Amino acid sequence: MTTELQDLQAFVTICRAGGFREGARQSRQSASSLSEAIRRLEDRLGLRLLHRTTRSVTPTEAGGRLLERLAPALGEVEAALDGLGSFRDRPAGTLRLNVPASAARLILPQIITPFLKTYPDIKLEIIVEESFVDVLAAGCDAGIRYDERLEQDMIAVPIGPRAQRVATAASPAYLAERGRPERPSDLLGHACLRGRFPSGHTPLWEFEKDGEIVTIDPKGPLLVQISGGVDLAVDAAVRGLGVIHFFEDWLQPYFDNKTLAPVLEPWWQSFSGPYLYYPGRRRLPPPLRAFVDFIRTGPCGSR
Repeated sequence: MTTELQDLQAFVTICRAGGFREGARQSRQSASSLSEAIRRLEDRLGLRLLHRTTRSVTPTEAGGRLLERLAPALGEVEAALDGLGSFRDRPAGTLRLNVPASAARLILPQIITPFLKTYPDIKLEIIVEESFVDVLAAGCDAGIRYDERLEQDMIAVPIGPRAQRVATAASPAYLAERGRPERPSDLLGHACLRGRFPSGHTPLWEFEKDGEIVTIDPKGPLLVQISGGVDLAVDAAVRGLGVIHFFEDWLQPYFDNKTLAPVLEPWWQSFSGPYLYYPGRRRLPPPLRAFVDFIRTGPCGSR
């Protein structure tokens, strides 16, 4: 039974990592031992579980179905083991969070240091991605997302500021050359720096003033993936390439040092802040319970 569980864990590790080499790095095992575990598992089941190419490793249809059922089950096993930490004086174990880049940049920095200093026996792992995921299937305990992307069966706890704004900005040099837009529709005549989600969706730019909502689909010379490419777009805006439309808090340091200037500020749209979300469980793993309690009661939680 022990060997079977280890082989199943190896299968989940490889699927999450997207390959044997990365799986070996993350699990601190050898790629050959993971490969042998998959061979034993496939022989035992009489099914091929993984498609292997020189570039990628992906689950077969059978492997995908096994992963859907197996990852949550192993998550429960890990939670049961983490639950033993409740017998210690302080919560201990690993807490895995799945968060968007905006939360990693704007929300977590002021939370994780005091949290980990308060709970030194907890290890925190942060996975940054933009798509909404099944946190258990992804091997995570909880995630951070905005309310329009939360599933109804999740428990949601406010984290970070309860109101945020999307700001529009350009460099002083760009505005001196191209002129300052006075209404959102003016942006259709400007070079705009866009972002696209990993899913392929490119969000429109939305503005609001005195109850009037204006949505535009501007054009421009640069399109980046939201998450890793945002800093590249901000840098391009600072260098005068065009107009950017993104989280006000992300752009605020550039407003402060005058490398970016606010544009259309009366039209900046507000939206509600993010939530920590996790599946409803009667008993939470101690690291997650400690984190939930910390953001609910600590000075770095919702505000």
